[in-house]
Amino acid sequence: MKFEHKNQPLASHAQFRRRVLRHFLSGSVLIGFSLAIGTIGYCYFGQLSSVVDGFYNASMILTGMGPVNPMTCPEGKIFASIYALYSGIAFLTAVSIVVAPVLHRLLHRLHLDDDSPSL
Repeated sequence: MKFEHKNQPLASHAQFRRRVLRHFLSGSVLIGFSLAIGTIGYCYFGQLSSVVDGFYNASMILTGMGPVNPMTCPEGKIFASIYALYSGIAFLTAVSIVVAPVLHRLLHRLHLDDDSPSL
């Protein structure tokens, strides 16, 4: 996912829309993969009877809201801890992937000059 250099012209609106869509899809794949891992893990280790309950727990952890169903076995607690650590990184990465083309276009439009003296 390459962006244009500051000396190159600004990407057209069509190119920019395609870039935003590609980044959105990449972020969505990461979120979907993370939710699938969490749902499977919560159903297996948490002994939840419903996939919906596993998905609910996984989505709450992934977005930083916290667990819904408590884990009672040691394996479940270990999974929940590892998944929570992974989720924090995965969610921030997905947000960064989605926001990157918009921020790049803004900075490119402002044309920040690297040759200015540093403070």
